[in-house]
Amino acid sequence: MLLACITIILLITDAQGRRVLQSFDTFEYTAITCRSHSASITEFGGVGDGKTLNTKAFQSAVDHLSQYSSDGGSQLFVPAGKWLTGSFNLTSHFTLFLHKDATLLAAQDLNEYPILKALPSYGRGRDAAGGRFASLIFGTNLSDVVITGNNGTIDGQGSFWWQKFHGGKLKYTRPYLIELMFSDTIQISNLTLLDSPSWNIHPVYSSNIIVKGVTIIAPVKSPNTDGINPDSCTNTRIEDCYIISGDDCIAVKSGWDEYGISFGMPTKHLVIRRLTCISPYSAAIALGSEMSGGIEDVRAEEITAYQTESGVRIKTAVGRGAFVKDIYVKGMNLHTMKWVFWMTGNYKAHADSHYDPHALPEITGINYRDIVAENVSMAGRLEGISGDPFTGICISNATISMAAKHKKEIWMCSDVEGVTSGVDPKPCDLLDGKQSEKKKIDGGCDFPTDVLEIDQVELKSCSYQMN
Repeated sequence: MLLACITIILLITDAQGRRVLQSFDTFEYTAITCRSHSASITEFGGVGDGKTLNTKAFQSAVDHLSQYSSDGGSQLFVPAGKWLTGSFNLTSHFTLFLHKDATLLAAQDLNEYPILKALPSYGRGRDAAGGRFASLIFGTNLSDVVITGNNGTIDGQGSFWWQKFHGGKLKYTRPYLIELMFSDTIQISNLTLLDSPSWNIHPVYSSNIIVKGVTIIAPVKSPNTDGINPDSCTNTRIEDCYIISGDDCIAVKSGWDEYGISFGMPTKHLVIRRLTCISPYSAAIALGSEMSGGIEDVRAEEITAYQTESGVRIKTAVGRGAFVKDIYVKGMNLHTMKWVFWMTGNYKAHADSHYDPHALPEITGINYRDIVAENVSMAGRLEGISGDPFTGICISNATISMAAKHKKEIWMCSDVEGVTSGVDPKPCDLLDGKQSEKKKIDGGCDFPTDVLEIDQVELKSCSYQMN
Protein backbone atom coordinates (compact mmCIF):
# COMPACT_ATOMS: atom_id res chain seq x y z
CA MET A 1 0.00 0.00 0.00
CA LEU A 2 1.42 3.36 -1.08
CA LEU A 3 1.85 5.85 1.75
CA ALA A 4 3.71 9.12 1.65
CA CYS A 5 3.60 12.55 3.22
CA ILE A 6 5.75 15.22 1.56
CA THR A 7 6.15 18.83 2.70
CA ILE A 8 6.49 21.30 -0.15
CA ILE A 9 7.75 24.83 0.55
CA LEU A 10 6.93 27.49 -2.05
CA LEU A 11 7.94 31.15 -2.39
CA ILE A 12 4.73 33.02 -3.20
CA THR A 13 3.55 36.64 -3.37
CA ASP A 14 0.92 37.73 -0.84
CA ALA A 15 -1.81 40.35 -1.34
CA GLN A 16 0.60 43.17 -0.40
CA GLY A 17 3.15 42.07 -2.96
CA ARG A 18 5.53 40.60 -0.39
CA ARG A 19 7.43 37.39 -1.08
CA VAL A 20 6.66 34.83 1.65
CA LEU A 21 7.31 31.16 2.24
CA GLN A 22 4.30 28.85 2.48
CA SER A 23 4.37 25.11 3.14
CA PHE A 24 1.96 22.47 1.90
CA ASP A 25 1.63 18.89 3.06
CA THR A 26 1.07 16.57 0.13
CA PHE A 27 0.01 13.11 1.19
CA GLU A 28 -0.58 10.04 -0.92
CA TYR A 29 -2.17 6.72 -0.08
CA THR A 30 -4.29 3.98 -1.61
CA ALA A 31 -8.01 3.66 -0.97
CA ILE A 32 -11.20 2.17 -2.33
CA THR A 33 -12.24 5.71 -3.34
CA CYS A 34 -10.50 9.08 -3.68
CA ARG A 35 -12.31 12.26 -2.63
CA SER A 36 -13.09 15.54 -4.36
CA HIS A 37 -13.17 17.70 -1.21
CA SER A 38 -10.80 17.92 1.75
CA ALA A 39 -10.57 19.85 5.01
CA SER A 40 -8.50 19.83 8.21
CA ILE A 41 -9.88 19.39 11.70
CA THR A 42 -8.20 22.71 12.58
CA GLU A 43 -10.70 24.49 10.32
CA PHE A 44 -13.43 23.46 12.74
CA GLY A 45 -11.73 24.60 15.92
CA GLY A 46 -9.76 21.45 16.64
CA VAL A 47 -6.77 21.84 18.97
CA GLY A 48 -4.17 19.07 19.11
CA ASP A 49 -2.67 19.79 22.53
CA GLY A 50 -3.83 16.58 24.22
CA LYS A 51 -5.97 18.59 26.67
CA THR A 52 -8.63 20.41 24.67
CA LEU A 53 -11.73 18.30 24.07
CA ASN A 54 -12.42 18.07 20.34
CA THR A 55 -15.61 16.00 20.19
CA LYS A 56 -17.69 18.91 18.86
CA ALA A 57 -14.98 19.85 16.38
CA PHE A 58 -14.87 16.33 14.92
CA GLN A 59 -18.65 16.03 14.72
CA SER A 60 -19.00 19.51 13.21
CA ALA A 61 -16.38 18.67 10.62
CA VAL A 62 -18.07 15.42 9.62
CA ASP A 63 -21.50 17.06 9.51
CA HIS A 64 -20.18 19.89 7.33
CA LEU A 65 -18.37 17.56 4.94
CA SER A 66 -21.41 15.31 4.58
CA GLN A 67 -22.84 17.87 2.12
CA TYR A 68 -20.32 16.54 -0.43
CA SER A 69 -21.47 12.94 -0.24
CA SER A 70 -23.13 13.23 -3.67
CA ASP A 71 -20.39 15.48 -5.06
CA GLY A 72 -17.28 13.29 -5.10
CA GLY A 73 -17.13 12.71 -1.36
CA SER A 74 -14.93 14.34 1.26
CA GLN A 75 -11.93 13.82 3.47
CA LEU A 76 -11.07 15.06 6.95
CA PHE A 77 -7.34 15.47 7.60
CA VAL A 78 -6.02 15.18 11.16
CA PRO A 79 -2.56 16.79 11.34
CA ALA A 80 0.25 16.09 13.79
CA GLY A 81 -0.81 16.52 17.41
CA LYS A 82 -2.74 14.83 20.19
CA TRP A 83 -6.46 15.19 19.61
CA LEU A 84 -8.60 14.43 22.66
CA THR A 85 -12.12 13.41 21.68
CA GLY A 86 -15.17 11.47 22.69
CA SER A 87 -17.39 9.46 20.38
CA PHE A 88 -18.27 10.91 16.98
CA ASN A 89 -20.21 9.59 14.00
CA LEU A 90 -18.96 9.28 10.44
CA THR A 91 -20.85 9.88 7.20
CA SER A 92 -20.99 8.20 3.79
CA HIS A 93 -18.48 8.77 0.98
CA PHE A 94 -16.01 9.96 3.57
CA THR A 95 -12.35 9.46 4.51
CA LEU A 96 -10.78 10.10 7.91
CA PHE A 97 -7.01 10.46 7.44
CA LEU A 98 -4.51 10.60 10.33
CA HIS A 99 -1.05 12.13 9.85
CA LYS A 100 1.80 9.87 10.96
CA ASP A 101 2.31 12.06 14.05
CA ALA A 102 -1.38 12.42 14.82
CA THR A 103 -2.95 10.64 17.80
CA LEU A 104 -6.64 10.49 18.59
CA LEU A 105 -6.93 10.26 22.36
CA ALA A 106 -10.14 8.70 23.64
CA ALA A 107 -11.71 10.90 26.31
CA GLN A 108 -11.87 9.42 29.81
CA ASP A 109 -15.35 10.76 30.51
CA LEU A 110 -18.40 8.49 30.32
CA ASN A 111 -20.55 11.44 29.26
CA GLU A 112 -18.60 11.65 25.99
CA TYR A 113 -20.01 8.28 24.87
CA PRO A 114 -23.75 8.14 24.11
CA ILE A 115 -25.67 5.08 25.26
CA LEU A 116 -26.86 2.78 22.48
CA LYS A 117 -29.28 -0.12 22.54
CA ALA A 118 -27.88 -3.63 22.70
CA LEU A 119 -27.14 -5.20 19.33
CA PRO A 120 -30.26 -7.08 18.15
CA SER A 121 -28.31 -10.29 17.49
CA TYR A 122 -26.97 -10.26 21.07
CA GLY A 123 -30.02 -9.21 23.06
CA ARG A 124 -27.92 -7.58 25.77
CA GLY A 125 -24.57 -5.92 26.33
CA ARG A 126 -21.39 -7.93 26.68
CA ASP A 127 -20.35 -6.36 29.99
CA ALA A 128 -23.80 -5.73 31.46
CA ALA A 129 -27.42 -6.61 30.74
CA GLY A 130 -28.23 -3.11 29.46
CA GLY A 131 -27.06 -1.23 26.41
CA ARG A 132 -23.60 -0.11 25.42
CA PHE A 133 -21.45 2.97 25.11
CA ALA A 134 -21.03 4.21 21.53
CA SER A 135 -17.65 3.45 20.04
CA LEU A 136 -15.04 6.17 19.73
CA ILE A 137 -15.44 6.20 15.93
CA PHE A 138 -18.95 5.09 15.03
CA GLY A 139 -21.24 4.90 12.03
CA THR A 140 -24.44 3.18 10.93
CA ASN A 141 -26.16 2.77 7.58
CA LEU A 142 -23.16 4.16 5.73
CA SER A 143 -21.61 3.49 2.35
CA ASP A 144 -18.04 4.04 1.15
CA VAL A 145 -16.13 4.84 4.35
CA VAL A 146 -12.33 4.95 4.70
CA ILE A 147 -10.47 5.27 8.01
CA THR A 148 -6.76 5.42 7.24
CA GLY A 149 -3.54 7.34 7.71
CA ASN A 150 0.18 7.36 7.41
CA ASN A 151 0.26 5.01 10.41
CA GLY A 152 -1.40 7.56 12.67
CA THR A 153 -2.53 6.41 16.11
CA ILE A 154 -5.84 5.90 17.89
CA ASP A 155 -5.23 5.58 21.63
CA GLY A 156 -8.18 4.24 23.60
CA GLN A 157 -6.59 5.03 27.00
CA GLY A 158 -8.20 1.80 28.09
CA SER A 159 -6.92 1.53 31.66
CA PHE A 160 -9.65 3.96 32.72
CA TRP A 161 -12.27 1.50 31.45
CA TRP A 162 -10.49 -1.69 32.52
CA GLN A 163 -10.44 -0.53 36.13
CA LYS A 164 -14.17 0.20 36.06
CA PHE A 165 -14.87 -3.16 34.43
CA HIS A 166 -12.83 -5.10 36.98
CA GLY A 167 -14.48 -3.12 39.77
CA GLY A 168 -17.98 -3.95 38.52
CA LYS A 169 -18.77 -0.25 38.15
CA LEU A 170 -20.14 -0.24 34.60
CA LYS A 171 -23.87 -0.29 33.83
CA TYR A 172 -23.19 -0.51 30.10
CA THR A 173 -20.76 -2.32 27.82
CA ARG A 174 -17.44 -0.57 27.20
CA PRO A 175 -16.94 1.30 23.91
CA TYR A 176 -14.90 -0.11 21.03
CA LEU A 177 -12.42 2.00 19.10
CA ILE A 178 -14.09 1.59 15.70
CA GLU A 179 -17.56 0.21 15.00
CA LEU A 180 -19.51 0.43 11.75
CA MET A 181 -23.02 -1.06 11.57
CA PHE A 182 -25.31 -1.88 8.65
CA SER A 183 -22.73 -0.41 6.30
CA ASP A 184 -21.20 -1.30 2.95
CA THR A 185 -17.80 -0.72 1.35
CA ILE A 186 -15.46 -0.05 4.27
CA GLN A 187 -11.68 0.33 4.48
CA ILE A 188 -9.68 0.54 7.72
CA SER A 189 -5.95 0.68 7.02
CA ASN A 190 -2.49 1.84 8.02
CA LEU A 191 -3.25 2.81 11.59
CA THR A 192 -1.92 1.93 15.03
CA LEU A 193 -4.57 1.20 17.65
CA LEU A 194 -3.54 1.25 21.31
CA ASP A 195 -5.20 0.22 24.55
CA SER A 196 -8.81 -0.10 23.45
CA PRO A 197 -11.39 -0.11 26.26
CA SER A 198 -12.65 -3.41 24.79
CA TRP A 199 -12.78 -4.70 21.20
CA ASN A 200 -10.70 -2.69 18.72
CA ILE A 201 -12.37 -3.00 15.31
CA HIS A 202 -15.97 -4.21 15.03
CA PRO A 203 -17.72 -4.21 11.67
CA VAL A 204 -21.19 -5.61 12.26
CA TYR A 205 -24.11 -6.33 9.89
CA SER A 206 -21.90 -4.98 7.10
CA SER A 207 -20.37 -6.05 3.79
CA ASN A 208 -17.41 -5.47 1.50
CA ILE A 209 -14.83 -4.66 4.17
CA ILE A 210 -11.05 -4.34 3.90
CA VAL A 211 -8.84 -4.14 7.00
CA LYS A 212 -5.21 -3.82 5.95
CA GLY A 213 -1.89 -2.84 7.49
CA VAL A 214 -3.27 -2.25 10.98
CA THR A 215 -1.19 -2.59 14.16
CA ILE A 216 -3.14 -3.29 17.35
CA ILE A 217 -1.45 -3.31 20.75
CA ALA A 218 -2.90 -3.86 24.22
CA PRO A 219 -1.52 -5.44 27.40
CA VAL A 220 -1.85 -9.22 27.20
CA LYS A 221 -3.88 -9.23 30.43
CA SER A 222 -6.25 -6.42 29.40
CA PRO A 223 -9.90 -7.58 29.41
CA ASN A 224 -11.64 -8.39 26.11
CA THR A 225 -9.32 -6.34 23.91
CA ASP A 226 -10.02 -8.44 20.81
CA GLY A 227 -8.23 -7.16 17.74
CA ILE A 228 -10.61 -7.42 14.76
CA ASN A 229 -14.11 -8.89 15.10
CA PRO A 230 -16.10 -9.28 11.88
CA ASP A 231 -19.63 -9.90 13.12
CA SER A 232 -22.49 -10.96 10.81
CA CYS A 233 -20.48 -9.61 7.87
CA THR A 234 -20.16 -10.71 4.24
CA ASN A 235 -17.12 -10.27 1.99
CA THR A 236 -14.36 -9.23 4.39
CA ARG A 237 -10.61 -9.11 3.73
CA ILE A 238 -8.17 -8.82 6.65
CA GLU A 239 -4.49 -8.75 5.70
CA ASP A 240 -1.05 -7.61 6.82
CA CYS A 241 -2.06 -6.96 10.43
CA TYR A 242 0.06 -7.22 13.59
CA ILE A 243 -1.82 -7.72 16.84
CA ILE A 244 -0.81 -8.03 20.51
CA SER A 245 -3.97 -8.54 22.51
CA GLY A 246 -5.53 -9.51 25.81
CA ASP A 247 -8.04 -11.63 23.90
CA ASP A 248 -8.43 -13.22 20.46
CA CYS A 249 -6.44 -11.43 17.77
CA ILE A 250 -9.31 -12.02 15.35
CA ALA A 251 -12.71 -13.24 16.55
CA VAL A 252 -15.32 -14.17 13.96
CA LYS A 253 -18.86 -13.75 15.28
CA SER A 254 -22.53 -13.72 14.27
CA GLY A 255 -24.79 -13.29 17.29
CA TRP A 256 -25.53 -14.90 20.62
CA ASP A 257 -27.92 -17.79 21.34
CA GLU A 258 -31.63 -17.20 20.62
CA TYR A 259 -31.01 -13.60 19.59
CA GLY A 260 -28.46 -14.56 16.95
CA ILE A 261 -30.62 -17.43 15.72
CA SER A 262 -33.59 -15.07 15.33
CA PHE A 263 -31.56 -12.34 13.63
CA GLY A 264 -30.10 -14.94 11.30
CA MET A 265 -27.23 -13.06 9.67
CA PRO A 266 -24.08 -15.18 9.17
CA THR A 267 -20.49 -14.15 8.69
CA LYS A 268 -19.33 -15.56 5.36
CA HIS A 269 -16.74 -15.11 2.63
CA LEU A 270 -13.97 -13.98 4.96
CA VAL A 271 -10.30 -13.86 3.95
CA ILE A 272 -7.51 -13.57 6.55
CA ARG A 273 -3.91 -13.50 5.39
CA ARG A 274 -0.50 -12.49 6.69
CA LEU A 275 -1.60 -12.09 10.29
CA THR A 276 0.95 -11.91 13.12
CA CYS A 277 -0.49 -12.46 16.59
CA ILE A 278 0.67 -12.51 20.20
CA SER A 279 -2.04 -13.45 22.71
CA PRO A 280 -0.94 -15.71 25.59
CA TYR A 281 -4.48 -16.25 26.90
CA SER A 282 -6.47 -16.52 23.67
CA ALA A 283 -6.41 -17.52 20.01
CA ALA A 284 -4.83 -16.13 16.89
CA ILE A 285 -8.19 -16.69 15.19
CA ALA A 286 -11.37 -17.63 17.05
CA LEU A 287 -14.63 -18.73 15.45
CA GLY A 288 -17.34 -17.90 18.00
CA SER A 289 -18.32 -18.31 20.65
CA GLU A 290 -21.15 -16.00 19.54
CA MET A 291 -21.85 -17.76 16.23
CA SER A 292 -25.62 -18.21 16.33
CA GLY A 293 -26.17 -16.63 12.92
CA GLY A 294 -23.65 -19.03 11.40
CA ILE A 295 -20.06 -18.80 10.13
CA GLU A 296 -19.26 -20.05 6.65
CA ASP A 297 -16.44 -19.93 4.09
CA VAL A 298 -13.50 -18.59 6.08
CA ARG A 299 -10.10 -18.72 4.36
CA ALA A 300 -7.01 -18.06 6.47
CA GLU A 301 -3.43 -18.34 5.26
CA GLU A 302 0.07 -17.25 6.26
CA ILE A 303 -0.76 -17.00 9.96
CA THR A 304 2.09 -16.47 12.42
CA ALA A 305 1.64 -16.61 16.18
CA TYR A 306 4.05 -16.31 19.11
CA GLN A 307 3.30 -17.16 22.75
CA THR A 308 -0.38 -17.56 21.91
CA GLU A 309 -2.81 -19.95 23.56
CA SER A 310 -4.06 -21.56 20.34
CA GLY A 311 -3.86 -21.21 16.58
CA VAL A 312 -7.45 -21.41 15.34
CA ARG A 313 -10.09 -22.08 17.98
CA ILE A 314 -13.74 -22.99 17.45
CA LYS A 315 -15.94 -22.00 20.41
CA THR A 316 -19.59 -23.01 20.67
CA ALA A 317 -22.14 -24.64 22.98
CA VAL A 318 -25.58 -26.16 23.29
CA GLY A 319 -28.02 -23.30 22.67
CA ARG A 320 -25.91 -21.60 20.01
CA GLY A 321 -27.55 -23.37 17.09
CA ALA A 322 -26.51 -22.44 13.52
CA PHE A 323 -23.23 -23.68 12.05
CA VAL A 324 -19.50 -23.27 11.57
CA LYS A 325 -18.66 -24.85 8.24
CA ASP A 326 -16.33 -24.66 5.27
CA ILE A 327 -13.34 -23.36 7.22
CA TYR A 328 -9.97 -23.45 5.46
CA VAL A 329 -6.61 -22.73 7.09
CA LYS A 330 -3.29 -23.00 5.25
CA GLY A 331 0.24 -22.09 6.25
CA MET A 332 0.43 -21.52 10.01
CA ASN A 333 3.76 -20.93 11.75
CA LEU A 334 3.29 -21.18 15.49
CA HIS A 335 5.86 -20.62 18.24
CA THR A 336 5.31 -21.43 21.94
CA MET A 337 1.68 -22.48 22.01
CA LYS A 338 -0.56 -24.14 24.56
CA TRP A 339 -2.63 -25.82 21.84
CA VAL A 340 -2.28 -25.91 18.05
CA PHE A 341 -5.84 -27.16 17.44
CA TRP A 342 -8.62 -26.35 19.88
CA MET A 343 -12.35 -26.91 19.47
CA THR A 344 -14.74 -26.36 22.35
CA GLY A 345 -18.37 -27.52 22.41
CA ASN A 346 -19.03 -26.58 26.03
CA TYR A 347 -18.37 -22.85 26.08
CA LYS A 348 -20.43 -21.76 29.07
CA ALA A 349 -21.32 -18.10 28.49
CA HIS A 350 -24.97 -17.46 27.51
CA ALA A 351 -26.89 -14.25 26.89
CA ASP A 352 -29.53 -15.31 29.42
CA SER A 353 -31.32 -18.40 30.68
CA HIS A 354 -33.81 -18.48 27.80
CA TYR A 355 -31.60 -20.17 25.24
CA ASP A 356 -32.97 -23.27 23.51
CA PRO A 357 -31.27 -26.42 24.84
CA HIS A 358 -32.27 -28.18 21.62
CA ALA A 359 -30.46 -25.64 19.42
CA LEU A 360 -27.34 -27.63 18.57
CA PRO A 361 -24.60 -26.14 16.40
CA GLU A 362 -23.39 -27.89 13.27
CA ILE A 363 -19.58 -27.92 13.09
CA THR A 364 -18.37 -29.48 9.85
CA GLY A 365 -15.90 -29.08 7.03
CA ILE A 366 -12.94 -27.82 9.07
CA ASN A 367 -9.69 -27.98 7.08
CA TYR A 368 -6.11 -27.35 8.25
CA ARG A 369 -2.98 -27.86 6.16
CA ASP A 370 0.70 -26.95 6.00
CA ILE A 371 1.36 -26.20 9.66
CA VAL A 372 4.62 -25.92 11.57
CA ALA A 373 4.52 -25.46 15.33
CA GLU A 374 7.23 -25.55 17.97
CA ASN A 375 7.40 -25.56 21.76
CA VAL A 376 3.82 -26.80 22.09
CA SER A 377 2.21 -28.03 25.32
CA MET A 378 -0.57 -30.06 23.66
CA ALA A 379 -1.08 -30.72 19.95
CA GLY A 380 -4.85 -30.78 19.98
CA ARG A 381 -7.84 -30.52 22.27
CA LEU A 382 -10.94 -31.29 20.23
CA GLU A 383 -14.14 -31.53 22.24
CA GLY A 384 -17.44 -31.80 20.37
CA ILE A 385 -20.90 -32.17 21.87
CA SER A 386 -22.31 -35.50 23.00
CA GLY A 387 -24.92 -36.49 20.41
CA ASP A 388 -23.77 -33.67 18.14
CA PRO A 389 -20.22 -34.51 17.04
CA PHE A 390 -18.01 -32.13 15.09
CA THR A 391 -17.51 -33.79 11.70
CA GLY A 392 -15.48 -33.41 8.53
CA ILE A 393 -12.28 -32.37 10.31
CA CYS A 394 -9.22 -32.61 8.07
CA ILE A 395 -5.59 -32.00 9.10
CA SER A 396 -2.69 -32.54 6.69
CA ASN A 397 1.04 -31.80 6.58
CA ALA A 398 1.36 -30.66 10.18
CA THR A 399 4.64 -30.92 12.07
CA ILE A 400 4.37 -30.18 15.78
CA SER A 401 7.40 -30.07 18.06
CA MET A 402 6.44 -30.57 21.68
CA ALA A 403 7.78 -28.48 24.54
CA ALA A 404 10.21 -30.09 26.97
CA LYS A 405 7.46 -30.09 29.62
CA HIS A 406 4.50 -30.89 27.39
CA LYS A 407 1.24 -32.39 28.61
CA LYS A 408 1.27 -36.14 29.14
CA GLU A 409 -1.74 -36.46 26.81
CA ILE A 410 -0.62 -34.92 23.50
CA TRP A 411 -4.05 -35.19 21.83
CA MET A 412 -7.40 -35.06 23.62
CA CYS A 413 -10.45 -35.86 21.47
CA SER A 414 -14.12 -36.51 22.16
CA ASP A 415 -17.23 -36.38 19.96
CA VAL A 416 -15.30 -35.52 16.79
CA GLU A 417 -14.82 -37.24 13.44
CA GLY A 418 -12.16 -36.60 10.85
CA VAL A 419 -9.14 -37.64 8.86
CA THR A 420 -5.45 -36.73 8.90
CA SER A 421 -2.43 -37.15 6.66
CA GLY A 422 1.21 -36.39 7.40
CA VAL A 423 0.58 -35.23 10.95
CA ASP A 424 3.23 -35.63 13.64
CA PRO A 425 2.81 -36.50 16.48
CA LYS A 426 0.18 -39.08 15.60
CA PRO A 427 -3.35 -37.74 16.18
CA CYS A 428 -6.05 -39.41 18.25
CA ASP A 429 -7.96 -42.39 16.84
CA LEU A 430 -11.14 -40.34 16.27
CA LEU A 431 -9.25 -38.51 13.50
CA ASP A 432 -8.04 -41.72 11.87
CA GLY A 433 -10.81 -41.65 9.25
CA LYS A 434 -11.76 -44.28 6.69
CA GLN A 435 -9.27 -45.48 4.10
CA SER A 436 -11.36 -43.95 1.30
CA GLU A 437 -11.28 -40.58 3.07
CA LYS A 438 -7.50 -40.78 3.51
CA LYS A 439 -6.98 -41.28 -0.21
CA LYS A 440 -8.95 -38.11 -0.92
CA ILE A 441 -6.48 -35.97 1.01
CA ASP A 442 -3.23 -37.36 -0.37
CA GLY A 443 -2.68 -33.91 -1.88
CA GLY A 444 -3.61 -32.15 1.37
CA CYS A 445 -6.83 -30.92 2.92
CA ASP A 446 -9.01 -28.65 0.84
CA PHE A 447 -8.26 -24.98 0.28
CA PRO A 448 -10.40 -23.13 -2.29
CA THR A 449 -8.87 -21.92 -5.55
CA ASP A 450 -11.70 -19.60 -6.61
CA VAL A 451 -11.29 -15.86 -5.99
CA LEU A 452 -13.81 -14.21 -3.69
CA GLU A 453 -15.45 -10.94 -4.69
CA ILE A 454 -13.65 -8.98 -1.97
CA ASP A 455 -10.27 -10.14 -3.31
CA GLN A 456 -11.10 -8.58 -6.67
CA VAL A 457 -11.31 -5.09 -5.13
CA GLU A 458 -8.27 -2.98 -6.10
CA LEU A 459 -7.25 0.10 -4.15
CA LYS A 460 -6.69 3.37 -6.01
CA SER A 461 -3.82 5.84 -5.58
CA CYS A 462 -5.05 9.08 -3.97
CA SER A 463 -3.15 12.36 -3.55
CA TYR A 464 -4.10 15.49 -1.57
CA GLN A 465 -2.51 18.79 -0.57
CA MET A 466 -3.15 20.62 2.70
CA ASN A 467 -1.66 23.95 3.78
